[in-house]
Amino acid sequence: MKVIINSLLDGKKTTNAGFTLIELMVTIAVMAIIVTIAAPSFSTQLANQRVKSTAVNIQSALKEAKAESIIRRQDITVVDNLSLNTIALTGRNNTLIATYSVKSQSTVSQAISPSSVTQVVFQPNKLISGASTEVVYTICDDSSDSETPKQVVVNKIANISIINAGSC
Repeated sequence: MKVIINSLLDGKKTTNAGFTLIELMVTIAVMAIIVTIAAPSFSTQLANQRVKSTAVNIQSALKEAKAESIIRRQDITVVDNLSLNTIALTGRNNTLIATYSVKSQSTVSQAISPSSVTQVVFQPNKLISGASTEVVYTICDDSSDSETPKQVVVNKIANISIINAGSC
C-alpha cells in the first residue's frame, strides 16, 4: 500500500514542475508587444487630460470673476501671468481676490478683439469691458502634437464656454 502511495506522489511531483523558460520568454515578449502598441495612445490621453484640466481651471477663474463682480458690485479684472503659470483675479485698488494655477506643460494663448486690450474686466452689469466681441483662450500641450486643443471663449455678455477648436 505504501509503495502505491509513494509512486503516486512521485508522479505528481514530476508533472507539477512549473513554467519552462521558453513559456516565460514568450509571455514577456507578448506583453512587450502590447505595451509598445498602447504607449503612444496612453501619452496622447495624458496630454488631452492636461489640456482639459487647464481649460477647466481657466473657465473656473472666469466664472468666479463674473460672480464676484456681481456680488461685490465692482469691476473684477482677470490678469493672466502665463509666464508664471497663474491667473489672478483682482478687484478695486488691485486687491487680490483669488489665484488659479495653469499646468506647466500647457501653452495658453489669449486672443482679445480688439487686440489692443490685454485684460478681461467683468462688470457688475454682466458684461465684459474693453473687448468688442469676445475673448478666446487657446490651450495646447507642450509634450504632444496629437492632442485636441481646447478654447475657453468669453463673449461680450460674459457667457463662458469650452469648445474643441483652435490650432497649436
